[in-house]
Amino acid sequence: MPDILFLEPLFKERIWGGQKLTQFGYQLPYQKTGECWAISAHPNGQSIIKNGRFKGLSLGQVFTENKQLFNDITSDRFPLLTKILDANDDLSVQVHPNDAYAQKVEHDLGKTECWVVLDAEEDAYIIYGHHATSKEMFKSMVNHDAWDQLLIKKKVQKGDFIYVPSGTIHALGKGLLILETQQSSDTTYRLFDYHRKDEKGQERELHIKKSIEVARIPHVDEKIDVKTQNIDESVITQYVNNAFFTVEKWSIKHQITQLNHHYKLMSVIEGQGTINEYPITKGDHFIICSNVDKIELNGQLEIIVSWV
Repeated sequence: MPDILFLEPLFKERIWGGQKLTQFGYQLPYQKTGECWAISAHPNGQSIIKNGRFKGLSLGQVFTENKQLFNDITSDRFPLLTKILDANDDLSVQVHPNDAYAQKVEHDLGKTECWVVLDAEEDAYIIYGHHATSKEMFKSMVNHDAWDQLLIKKKVQKGDFIYVPSGTIHALGKGLLILETQQSSDTTYRLFDYHRKDEKGQERELHIKKSIEVARIPHVDEKIDVKTQNIDESVITQYVNNAFFTVEKWSIKHQITQLNHHYKLMSVIEGQGTINEYPITKGDHFIICSNVDKIELNGQLEIIVSWV
């Protein structure tokens, strides 16, 4: 029996969050809803399956007990996490460790991630990288609060793709809505938070020592090789394909049929239609299991697709 697992999104309150996730049809639990954990088997937020023989179970349990549905992955944890982030305010400047550091220090995976910009206000920007040429220079600029001289800002717009390998100093600026594909990790080191204070007058915890230990110094922009494939009127855009993940955007105009040999995470970011006769619409998230031989999509749809 072929399995398509539809997932219930869960939401995280963040001081920088807002209400833009309502455009996906979600009922938001917080005024400052910053993150939708759309496809997750991470212990800090498990997706619950909404349909079929696994209805009501967590994705983590289904993965652990049914590896054959996921190409018999040998990993003991589901490898990916899909989020949608509403940056209603600037996010803190942060950096993520690689696998070796994270497993040793945090008993977690490292965190390489990537972003598809779903919406961007005029003049929206990200922080991506830094100007320091040595660890000593980096430390000095941090210690002197010289953030404007240290950090690199880049303007972004709707439709942009940004690859963020572990070790990259980064932050989302205010006014961005993004879909994030990442390793299934919740380890983040906060380097700078604009001296913001919470309702108790306290600044959020920083992790400067760990940030300096894991940061890429000097910063180097990672090169990506975006590829496009036209199938009739539809287009498949492959943004990245590496050991961490493959991420694509499928822009469906009418109908497309693809043979399937691999599980796939799918998030509908625009439009509506059907997949193998299941109705789908903007805001739906689901997994095509590896026992599905053929994927048939109909409608006007934009879908972010990922797998390892």
